[in-house]
Amino acid sequence: MLKRLVALALTILCMTAFASCNTIRGLGKDIEKGGEAIQKSTQ
Repeated sequence: MLKRLVALALTILCMTAFASCNTIRGLGKDIEKGGEAIQKSTQ
């Protein structure tokens, strides 16, 4: 029973980690575009 619970927890953790990679990558792109817009406006 404990092995199943640990396996389930690890599976959920891995799924969350893989899903958040795309989210973090998208957030990085948004921040980069915001920084570029600020640079253009100050020139």
